[in-house]
Amino acid sequence: MKLLFKGIATLFRWIWKGINFTRLLIINLLFFFFIGVMLFALTQQDTEEPMLDTPSALVLNLNGTIVEKRTYSSALDTLTQSAFGQEPPKENVLFDIVETIRFAASDDNITGLVLSLGQLSDTSLTQLRYIGKAIDEFKLAGKPVYAYGEIFTQSQYYLASYADSIMMSKDGGVLLTGYGSYRLYYKSLFEKLDINTHVFRVGTYKSFVEPYTRDSMSDQAREANAAWLDQLWQAYVDDVASNRKMTADALTPEIDDLLAALRKVNGNYAKFSLEQGLVDTLTTRQEAIDKLVSLFGDDGDGSYQRISYYDYSPQENLLYSNDQIAVVVASGAIMDGQEQQGAIGGDTTAALLAQARNNDAVKAVVLRVNSPGGSAFASEVIRNEVDALKAAGKPVVVSMSSTAASGGYWIASSADAIIAQPTTLTGSIGIFGLLTTFEDSLANWGIYTDGVGTTPLAGVGVTRALSQEVAELFQLGIEHGYHRFISLVAEHRNMSLEEADNVAQGRVWTGQDALRLGLVDEVGDFDDALEKAASLAELDTYRINWIRRPLAPMEAFLQEIANNVSAPLAHSIANAMPTSLVKPAKEVTQAMTLLDTLNDPKGQMAYCLNCAEIR
Repeated sequence: MKLLFKGIATLFRWIWKGINFTRLLIINLLFFFFIGVMLFALTQQDTEEPMLDTPSALVLNLNGTIVEKRTYSSALDTLTQSAFGQEPPKENVLFDIVETIRFAASDDNITGLVLSLGQLSDTSLTQLRYIGKAIDEFKLAGKPVYAYGEIFTQSQYYLASYADSIMMSKDGGVLLTGYGSYRLYYKSLFEKLDINTHVFRVGTYKSFVEPYTRDSMSDQAREANAAWLDQLWQAYVDDVASNRKMTADALTPEIDDLLAALRKVNGNYAKFSLEQGLVDTLTTRQEAIDKLVSLFGDDGDGSYQRISYYDYSPQENLLYSNDQIAVVVASGAIMDGQEQQGAIGGDTTAALLAQARNNDAVKAVVLRVNSPGGSAFASEVIRNEVDALKAAGKPVVVSMSSTAASGGYWIASSADAIIAQPTTLTGSIGIFGLLTTFEDSLANWGIYTDGVGTTPLAGVGVTRALSQEVAELFQLGIEHGYHRFISLVAEHRNMSLEEADNVAQGRVWTGQDALRLGLVDEVGDFDDALEKAASLAELDTYRINWIRRPLAPMEAFLQEIANNVSAPLAHSIANAMPTSLVKPAKEVTQAMTLLDTLNDPKGQMAYCLNCAEIR
């Protein structure tokens, strides 16, 4: 009896905690919404942009992630994330960063560049290379570049390697971990829970489904993943070694040599980094500031003359031309319907391409693709608009960013020209479908599904066993989708069906290999894609027209309020939630976001999960 009362008391205690948490959540939402409205009103007042009238260094103090385009998220999405203790990611558009550095190179008031990258999140090598190219152009203008950091992550150090000199904290270090692809595998767990997984796929290397059918990576997936991971890492090492004028061996020592070198300096990573030539000097923060004062002048406030990347306002290129090259950015997983947070909406992107087609001033289109794929149906909706542009006499050039794989390659396949970076991940030409059923697990609890239907397909779902005949129907659909995919590749890449099948099978290729195999036309970056589009359209001068989904006035208003509210709200909720729940809540939110994008109406997915995880 005592245990019963204790159990009831515990139950009511948890119920009360839940009620109390909900009460606090509602109060906080209302409070921060009010604060957001006030902040929005204040920020709408006219403000003067900061003017740069004193020679200063531009500080590239990037904070957060680097993206191809800003992520659209509804006000509700933003507040929902905040309710789970998640602040919306701080985003920096890749093309804005490059444009700013290039403009600063020609600005007489900018005397140098300081890389302060401590808040930069992990970023793909392909995007980092494009920024590095702009830094090299800045140096060619005869202006110095300095980097200072305390702990350099792999991405931060890559950009820092472009500096003329790297200063690092005396207690710091350079963390080079290499690239890897690791996932959880659930086969044994599903067996213990009596969960049945039904897989439909074509492609020896289409490994998205392996975690549900295996307890370890298959030999085929291991072989394919190792090939492109090695190429990415070699590209990283070669770039840094060239920038730092050092040997690649110094960046990739054998583990025994690494241990010996660290023992020699008593585990002092900063001293190790200095001796290996990874950095030039070890300094305190104040010593670093003193050095920068000597280079760029004293601001009279204990620091050097500088302007933040976020305060510097490059002047827009006012080159006038009736001829335009439209740029449409497709970034994220491809889903059927309208664009959602961090995803490519098939209907939304098709509408943007149609907008370019119907604009008489647009003479060519660059489709910028950064996607691991997704819905096969939505991919075809987008590709149909690419064909429509070509039929209208407007050349289409695809510029591949970090990833243009599976569905990302599907939407690119029929372009007039495909340009990839050597480190782009592409290919993954394959189709899969996945259905998990719980009839055995439910039976263990005495729960069964029964009824009648007019056809064998009636009532197919997660609570019923899948018949062999219905499974065969699904597999036939997947095989047809795969044949459709490789037929498109064969038709537009001038291959036989057999040749297309040989480079397909779900295998991931780097841009360098894709060029050799005929999947892309050139190796180059976004600038090269613009030049190619201008050449195909026979344009000597042109303006870039960035075609984006416009926000309705009310959407913009609510989003501005949500952005102002979300950070303090997320901080407040994170403090209110039990610490042990914050990280799981974040992981669940991310998992649900991915699942929400897997919405192909026929259940046919062209998606490369490994491609989306590499940073």
